[in-house]
Amino acid sequence: MNWNPSQRARNLSLFRALALFLLTICAFSGYSQKPPATTDQPGTTISVDVRQVVLHTSVRNNKGGIVSGLDKRNFRVDEDGQLQVIRAFHPEDIPVAVGLVVDNSGSMTKKRSDVTAAAVAFARSSNQGDQMFIVNFNDTVNLGLPDTKLFSASVAELERVLLTPVPTGRTALYDAIIDGLAHIQRSGNERKALVVFSDGGDNASEHTLNQVLQAVAQSGVTIYTIGLFDEEDPDRNPRVLRRIADASGGQAFLQGMSAGAVQICERIAKDIRTQYTISYSPSNQNFNGAYRTIKVSVRADHGAKLQARTRAGYIALPDVPAARDERQ
Repeated sequence: MNWNPSQRARNLSLFRALALFLLTICAFSGYSQKPPATTDQPGTTISVDVRQVVLHTSVRNNKGGIVSGLDKRNFRVDEDGQLQVIRAFHPEDIPVAVGLVVDNSGSMTKKRSDVTAAAVAFARSSNQGDQMFIVNFNDTVNLGLPDTKLFSASVAELERVLLTPVPTGRTALYDAIIDGLAHIQRSGNERKALVVFSDGGDNASEHTLNQVLQAVAQSGVTIYTIGLFDEEDPDRNPRVLRRIADASGGQAFLQGMSAGAVQICERIAKDIRTQYTISYSPSNQNFNGAYRTIKVSVRADHGAKLQARTRAGYIALPDVPAARDERQ
């Protein structure tokens, strides 16, 4: 379907207006209505009345090395200072849904080749069952793949979408993240992540940073940000990239211009695949819209304290009318 510019603009505005609504009512908004996994098929979704908080947690030792082979007994979860009972635990590499959010504004012209190489390196890390998509943005946001296709596992197709745009115009970073968060909820995969390539500046979005941070807190999506900028870049804003990543339990890589972006993407891909997925039903069942803090502590079998990284909390949204889960 071919839309003229005014029609496309109206459709994008409508999509963004719905995006925050979808993030508020979706099954992953701060908590999940999925039961403890009792199946050997990761990603299965079943609608029940039990609310659960789902945490995707990376664990490293004091030297920064990834720690694998841990069991549920090694983890402790506290919500607002109260110990929680872990109901489900998945240590294995399960299929993931990942959106690559790529800045194509004029300020990224000199960094375009670095961004493309890094994004393609990430796409090549995909496994069978993964679902990936591209969010290209400058003044406007474009989901890249054909309208009839939500996700792709084809490196060639993803690379073609990454190479098509020509850097120009201003930067709608916040709108792009909101759109990416809304789109990724259409995946039935348990683990969801966005990888954002940008200098952190925003001068064209309809949304604000506070709205983005609220949407991140409601989504349960892990966000990794890669800052590509030089010291003289007037649009660079590493503080924003760090705040967004930290709010999601992800990580910000603010290495500056072209310093190992491909290696960073490979590291992010490994981090996603070695996460532990933990879920619990909050002991406090009063969902009054308040923000609740989460702390995950991990100890090895020999007692050594390990470093856990996950999201800092979630918004305990009030009850919404139950809906049948029709995601595939």
